Amino acid sequence: MSEYRSPLLAWPGAVPADPPDAGVADHYGDPLREQRAATTGAVVVDRSHRGVVRVAGSDRRSWLHSITSQHLEALPAGRGTELLVLSPQGRVEHHALIAEDGEASWLDVEPGAAPELLGYLDSMRFMLRVEPVDVTAGWAVLSVVGPTTRQVVASVLELEDGAGPAGPLVRDPAGATDGLYGVVRARSVAGVGAAPVLVRWLPYGADLLVPRDDLEAIFAALRAGGATPAGSSAFEALRVADRRPRFGRETDHRTIPHEVNWLPTAVHLDKGCYRGQETVARVHNLGRPPRRMVLLHTDGATVPHGGPVTDADTGRPIGFVGTSVMHHELGPIALAVIKRSVPDNATLIVGEPDEPVAAAIDPDDAPAAPTRPAGRLRG
Repeated sequence: MSEYRSPLLAWPGAVPADPPDAGVADHYGDPLREQRAATTGAVVVDRSHRGVVRVAGSDRRSWLHSITSQHLEALPAGRGTELLVLSPQGRVEHHALIAEDGEASWLDVEPGAAPELLGYLDSMRFMLRVEPVDVTAGWAVLSVVGPTTRQVVASVLELEDGAGPAGPLVRDPAGATDGLYGVVRARSVAGVGAAPVLVRWLPYGADLLVPRDDLEAIFAALRAGGATPAGSSAFEALRVADRRPRFGRETDHRTIPHEVNWLPTAVHLDKGCYRGQETVARVHNLGRPPRRMVLLHTDGATVPHGGPVTDADTGRPIGFVGTSVMHHELGPIALAVIKRSVPDNATLIVGEPDEPVAAAIDPDDAPAAPTRPAGRLRG
């Protein structure tokens, strides 16, 4: 999908995005207005550059349970969640969202990541009844974001088996994992296409897994149903403000889940062994990951991804910039991964030395006093 170009780039006003979102629209003429529309109504975002892997077979849930960070063994039809594939050292190698429809588990991943994930899954098949297939060529992701998402989706799609929950579900009464989402099958009210759509309800709205041949028609139907077209820059700005990490942007080759708030949404804290679980258990029980993800307010400018974060007083590098955006209310902000020991009131410099930009940590990201959890994760 590295050379993918969405047909929706032909829509009026569409401006192509840069990597990692090349192939879809960055915006449709006014990115700040598109952000504001997502806070008052609903927007539809073309995310068709994401990869999609379908896993069929009767052993799929127990198999995925055993090789990923998430509790999937008893994941019922009509539910979805997030998962990680970790290295033996507990470092994040893949992040995926999953939707279980009762016949297969659908995993969608970062652009271009499906072949590598499929390679890993194939290497772990052994004699189990599982059939992972890269179906990116036939399926695509659209996201609807905003408080009126449910009304817009319901006006365009006939939801089967009830409407499903509007947001995340708690997996168990103790709240060990709050990363369980509702998934429901749907068909187009207008009769677009023969294949059903999968709707995954999320805290920010809904992700729609649609046949790629129906991408333009469903996008148009959602627009007619009241959703404003919005580009990837609006989606990213809202994601950054919500402090939601993105694989490859707020992660590097050393990232462990605790550093970017993937506990408990993508890591179940009470399941058996899987690759990397010893690191997850050790860091969770000690309560002190080496780094933390924070929201930065940058002084009047966005900064390139991957640039250094430096302590202005000592001149020492303390981390790196993840995604930097212009937010419609907060102005220029960025997610960054920095050393845990950095004080929340530190004066920071972001970007390269020839173009330094002052930055400050958002007060809401002040680190909590280190405490030992009441219970211990099995490891």
